[in-house]
Amino acid sequence: MSGKVMKKLAKPMLFAAAFIWGSSFFIMKDTLNSMPVQYLLAIRFTTGAVLLGLVCWKKWKPFMKSDYLWRGGLMGLCLYLAYSIQTYGLERTTSSKNAFLTAVYCVLVPFFHWAFSRVRPDKYNILAAVLCVAGVGLVSLNGDLSINVGDLLTLLCAVFYALHIVVTAKVSPGKDIALLTVFQFAFAALFAWVGGLLTEDFPAAALSSAEVLLPMAYLGVMATTVALLFQNVGLVYSDPSSGAVILSLESVFGVLCSVVFYGDPVTVKLMSGFALIFLAVVCSETKFAFLKHKVNKNG
Repeated sequence: MSGKVMKKLAKPMLFAAAFIWGSSFFIMKDTLNSMPVQYLLAIRFTTGAVLLGLVCWKKWKPFMKSDYLWRGGLMGLCLYLAYSIQTYGLERTTSSKNAFLTAVYCVLVPFFHWAFSRVRPDKYNILAAVLCVAGVGLVSLNGDLSINVGDLLTLLCAVFYALHIVVTAKVSPGKDIALLTVFQFAFAALFAWVGGLLTEDFPAAALSSAEVLLPMAYLGVMATTVALLFQNVGLVYSDPSSGAVILSLESVFGVLCSVVFYGDPVTVKLMSGFALIFLAVVCSETKFAFLKHKVNKNG
């Protein structure tokens, strides 16, 4: 396809990726009733590595003389830790809260980038952090000002997601991102298989059930392979700031799917927290540039 066509498809691809990932929260919530965390992730990442590896099969020869292995391994470790902690958190909180609290990574990225590159966050990053903390409080704090374990784990996973983004930005320039992602998935799968063998019983009975296999297929094919390809292509052919905002809708889609399909409760306090977190994400990623353009146009 030509670059012009890909530019037209970029935004729809990002929306599709956000929806797929948003829908995966409640699907994973149900699947965790039958599948232990490590084996769920092992099968998911193995599926992604195999499918994406087949797509990239013509690119394997150059890899033999490259340094893709350690780069993909580092990215895979960060991704594995983020997904593992997020999934353990999902077992202990609602899928809608898990979706929105995960979005905190968008606000954390500038501060991690500061630590790595010494580029200080600007006033919009600080404002986004304040809005995010307020939103997290409304979403997570119970009546006795306590936070449950699932909420804390989900917030911790957001830290590793942010670290994953910064590490990926450091090690991927000049590399084929699709091929690098194959190794990322492969290493993440390896870590999960080891974790499963050491800590969990293999779910042979569950994997013989269509009620488990169909959600696992969706998570492996759609939420891992397809969504990642859509994200990467969409970000190449669109403005990074607007692309990041579209991807942050993953959390909104996660809540909508959880409410519609999983029956999560909706309260004013919860929705107010969600609104503040989403506003923080928009502030962090766009710095409200669209408001400036509107003022200049009207002026």
